[in-house]
Amino acid sequence: MNTLRSFLRPRTLVAIAAAGVLAACADDTAVGPDAQPPVVAKAAGSPAETIALSRVVATLQRVTARYHDLDVAIADGFVLLHPCEDRPGEGPVGTVYVHFGRLLDGIADPSSPDALVYEPAGPSGRPKLVGVEFAIPYVLWSDPAPPEFMGHAFQREDEFGVFGLHIWVWRNNPNGLFEEANPKVSCGPEA
Repeated sequence: MNTLRSFLRPRTLVAIAAAGVLAACADDTAVGPDAQPPVVAKAAGSPAETIALSRVVATLQRVTARYHDLDVAIADGFVLLHPCEDRPGEGPVGTVYVHFGRLLDGIADPSSPDALVYEPAGPSGRPKLVGVEFAIPYVLWSDPAPPEFMGHAFQREDEFGVFGLHIWVWRNNPNGLFEEANPKVSCGPEA
């Protein structure tokens, strides 16, 4: 009986309830604006590089979380750069909204990304925020090598006159966090 009495103490019951809640949350089901698995930030180098990359991803998610609502992004100065793009030989890139004030500063700053990448509206009727982009206009970059961020070179985007680097902070990309295209993004109506 002593064992049962100690088991039924409020402190023990709270601990059991907390363990049950944690166990229920421990599966791989994502909780978030578009119910995607959490983005994994893993650097190829040292554990310190992985920690630094995880912090960058966390910062980007924190500063862009409000932009899951496209109307908020537009109110903050983001404008449509191009509709959803599926590049031949690369794959889907998504719809890009750019903030020209940020773009023209020539800086890759995780607290102030230059562009937001969306997947077109799906069943919810709303576009889904899937990533961000840093971009540096060619005229602001004098080095012959493209800019880099965390060891990843920006890609030339001649059609826009910028070096760009996508970071898929809201949708996992099986090809890599910094790849230009993401096969998990759809430009079709089933997005």
